Amino acid sequence: MNTPILELKGINKSFTGHRVLHDIDLKIYPGEVLCLVGENGCGKSTLIKIISGVYAPDSGSVSLNGTLFPKLTPVISIKQGVQVIYQDFSVFPNLSVAENISLGMQLVEGNKLMHWRQARTMAQQALDTIGISLDLDAEVGGLSVSQKQIVAISRAILQNARLIIMDEPTTALTNKEIERLYEIIRGLSARGISVVFVSHKLDEVFAVCDRITVIRNGEIVADEYADKFEKENLVYYMTGERIAEEPFRYTGASQTPLLQVEKLCQKGAFEDISFSVFPGEILGITGQLGSGRTELAKALFGIGKTTGGKILVRGKEQHFRNIPDAKKAKIAYVPEDRLSEGLFMQRSLKDNFSAATIDQKMKKNGLVDFKKVTEEAVNRIQELNINALSPDVLASTFSGGNQQRIVIGKWLATEPEILILNGPTVGVDIKSKSEIHRILKELAMKGMCIVLISDDVGELLSTTNRILVMNGGRIIFESQTSETSAEVLNRKILEDAVGEGHVK
Repeated sequence: MNTPILELKGINKSFTGHRVLHDIDLKIYPGEVLCLVGENGCGKSTLIKIISGVYAPDSGSVSLNGTLFPKLTPVISIKQGVQVIYQDFSVFPNLSVAENISLGMQLVEGNKLMHWRQARTMAQQALDTIGISLDLDAEVGGLSVSQKQIVAISRAILQNARLIIMDEPTTALTNKEIERLYEIIRGLSARGISVVFVSHKLDEVFAVCDRITVIRNGEIVADEYADKFEKENLVYYMTGERIAEEPFRYTGASQTPLLQVEKLCQKGAFEDISFSVFPGEILGITGQLGSGRTELAKALFGIGKTTGGKILVRGKEQHFRNIPDAKKAKIAYVPEDRLSEGLFMQRSLKDNFSAATIDQKMKKNGLVDFKKVTEEAVNRIQELNINALSPDVLASTFSGGNQQRIVIGKWLATEPEILILNGPTVGVDIKSKSEIHRILKELAMKGMCIVLISDDVGELLSTTNRILVMNGGRIIFESQTSETSAEVLNRKILEDAVGEGHVK
């Protein structure tokens, strides 16, 4: 057999006495697509950082391309052909798309000054490779989550890599973009380039990989060819539990809608949007990138000016000039990017929980009532089943699933009657995803009106009672969840809007 691109032997790693990785043995061969799966906190990220030279193992050895490296560094790892697309993208928000994509290659080529024409050519070639069009001059800080992800993927592909590690690469990609990414991965594999694909989406794991390696509590508990696994036993290996999710059942108790949208428009984003949501409902909204779903969610929360139509809450027309107006109408919004839009990463758990309601926690003397802040944080930790030793722990130290529950808890503190969530389980492990679904179903059962925006069809089918599909800024399909299927939804999502369906 060929020499492994990567070989790990007996890798151990601990932090402050806590064992993160234990006796990891792993080989990856040229052209192999390996899926690395496990819950958040199982040790996947630490293992990736050891492979890329960011962390040194406490014991064990790392070999790349048949060469043992007693002290691996990021520079050595890159020179050996290792490229990592991290989950947080690692992009420069103040630089353009062309600069972000080409910067690494410009440095490799020893350019002391940026060669602008070369940068644009490199960037365009990388984007053409994955079949995506972006404005090369656009500042990356102003891009959507999915566009930032595309920039990161393009940058990695541009390098002469032998091993590409993709950490949740499809987090914010549409179905068409995901299919295109699969094609790219297959093309890389055919050229002998190895890919480590890290994902919580098991359908993707089975669609793209040759072999699956499962890590639980810092140990490899399964390592087999993909056809040796079924979804149910893979979940068991990952969690140590049998997880089954019951479909959401709407009781239909109220005949009066809590939220009504009538012929709502926003120039260039969406038009003629009409729907109603009743107390206790979970309405799902899906669609491709650019369908207008995120712009619609933000408009319902006072972000982005509407150019026509009406928003009614409890039958009364609303005119949202800003977020405080939406909050007064008892609307809360959980954004799609929890890292940059949802959390204060370097502030404590209790600070994050109180961020949206700090004005309600002031004493008469104008000072913050810290006792009230702490009490609420303790209650939220219990209510949302957050794994926290103290409300004083920084948000940045939590796993993705716990972080998402912190964002949800922050907005639940405003006591909303309408909760809008945009991709609430993106980048979240299976157990945390199930926990978030449980929380949403319980809130709905208590009479809350929930709008769930997601591109995860399985999530929509198990968590909602009604689903809308948007395309070209319009609603093109509506169905009771019990009367549709994954096949129907995927077909509708992929349909191209025509004629008046496109928003100009």
